[in-house]
Amino acid sequence: MRFWFAPSSEVPIYRQLVTQVTLAILSGDLRPGDKLPSTRELARRFAIHPNTISAGYRQLERDGWTENRSGSGVYIRSNVEPPTTPEQILDTHIAAFFRAVRELDLPGAAIRQRVARWIAAPPPDHLLLIDPDPEIRRILLTEIGGMTTFPIRGASIEECADKEILATAIPLCRPSKTKAVRAVLPAGIELITLQIRSANTWLGPWLPEMKGGLIGVVSHWPEFLTTAQTMLIAAGMDPDTLLFRDARKPRWSRGLDQAAAILCDAFTAALTGLPSKPKRIVFSLLADSARTELLRGVEPPSIL
Repeated sequence: MRFWFAPSSEVPIYRQLVTQVTLAILSGDLRPGDKLPSTRELARRFAIHPNTISAGYRQLERDGWTENRSGSGVYIRSNVEPPTTPEQILDTHIAAFFRAVRELDLPGAAIRQRVARWIAAPPPDHLLLIDPDPEIRRILLTEIGGMTTFPIRGASIEECADKEILATAIPLCRPSKTKAVRAVLPAGIELITLQIRSANTWLGPWLPEMKGGLIGVVSHWPEFLTTAQTMLIAAGMDPDTLLFRDARKPRWSRGLDQAAAILCDAFTAALTGLPSKPKRIVFSLLADSARTELLRGVEPPSIL
């Protein structure tokens, strides 16, 4: 294997040696039974004091990675156990990363520069939902706010031209807007695409018991109203029993108090103008998998 040492680094030389050998073992570059270069060879090749090399080899042996065979040299142990501690598991991921980047044939300086940029970046402190439609933005912000306590904000695609709005943000979008949102994000920023619930789930177990009764459908988002109309009529609901209300318009709540149930989105459900008597059915736009995606995004390693 190749070794490299940075004498000017804050990390001691012996620790640099230990780290490189450990990562090589975890990545498969060094296998059980492989022999490491002798202390004298490494000291001569890199102009390092032999005691420094010996200190690194002793640490590797204490950590259980190597064994010193008297009169023969230092070898990788054949009974190295799989990583169990958080530190060892992290080293496994780091090793896999370096194994992957070697295949890109990039200069070492370029790799170090990009890694350093990621580490130096301030940790994210809020979610940023990017969507051109302000109405669905309000709905999704309401739903996301119910899934996590992590701060959440919204922005249009045009607003993201100001890169300051993206600083310390974890960008989110819905699938149909992934291409447009990705186009305004700087290279290297991860974008979480939130899956949307299938329209078939509009036809829930509540539907049969509501047939024959008046059902109000209320939303600020026009597409919510048109989708509900399409799905409910296709399910056999009498169009005369459906009352559609655009909550952006004046007197939108008229007649809703006569409904047996009101179907609405999460944002509209919080409005004070909704009558309290009808059964309230809140349809979530985000799929159940969105919660998993969000939790993955808002739990970055605290060390970064």
